[in-house]
Amino acid sequence: MSIPTAMPACLYIVATPIGNLTDMTPHAIDILKQAAIIACEDTRTSGKLLSHFGIDTKGGKTDDTKDLLSHDADTTPKQKGHNKLWAYHEHNSAVQTPKIIEMIGQGYSVALISDAGTPLVSDPGYQLVQAAHAAGVTVSPIVGASAAIAALSVAGLPSDRFSFIGFLPAKAHGRQKQLATLDTRTETLIFYEAPHRIVASLEDMATIFGAEREVTFCRELTKTFETVHKSTLGNLVDFVKADDNQQRGEIVVVVAGVSAAKDADDISAHDALLQRLLEDLSVKKAAALAADITGVKKNALYQRLLALQAE
Repeated sequence: MSIPTAMPACLYIVATPIGNLTDMTPHAIDILKQAAIIACEDTRTSGKLLSHFGIDTKGGKTDDTKDLLSHDADTTPKQKGHNKLWAYHEHNSAVQTPKIIEMIGQGYSVALISDAGTPLVSDPGYQLVQAAHAAGVTVSPIVGASAAIAALSVAGLPSDRFSFIGFLPAKAHGRQKQLATLDTRTETLIFYEAPHRIVASLEDMATIFGAEREVTFCRELTKTFETVHKSTLGNLVDFVKADDNQQRGEIVVVVAGVSAAKDADDISAHDALLQRLLEDLSVKKAAALAADITGVKKNALYQRLLALQAE
């Protein structure tokens, strides 16, 4: 394998399409063709993408590979040719990161891609980028599609300030606790969610944020069965429940922030949260947790919980 003279040894962060393959940029194709190594989440998924664009993942048989690392049969270039497609995911990142940094140090270019969209958005790529900076390795972005930004662009909600939250906790208690910490945020919030949890997550959002909070539901963006549905959280729950197709595919939920920060002293503003906590906790524990989340005095919340319990 010879080192491309026009390809500086560095770490390239390469965005790939989130659905429509024509969104792949010529720059990204060129980088992936020239890179000595392509690190990806799933070699099968990425292999199909690379094959579509005629990007060869097999290295040549040359003497240039003699000094390369030789750690295992599947992921390291060999003297008799190599597979340039390396698996890099949350389960092997601790092992693969130093290997990749060492390869770049020996003069080889590495491209990092995810299964779809821009790497480092809800994947472990930041560990590799962090290690690259620590080693003095140049990191270069090859821009392209991102599901989060694509959803924000069509949401019809304020986009001057937003926060990417990503995936909520899988278990109900953890999910509800995190949502409660976001309840008074004024910026637009962007969530990813798995199809099998989407109904439960939307129901929790409606309970904690309020059924009238504005939301835009984006599913399968750029694909054949794309959905962009602007609604309120209460109505969106019904919309998704009524159509099994809306519970499939890649989902982004864009939620409006509150129009103004809630007054921490207005205890009744937290009734939805308090009622939800009462379902699983004693009044004392619910008051303590709510105080941590809202900043309202525990004694005031305790009295309000007693009143709600008596209703």
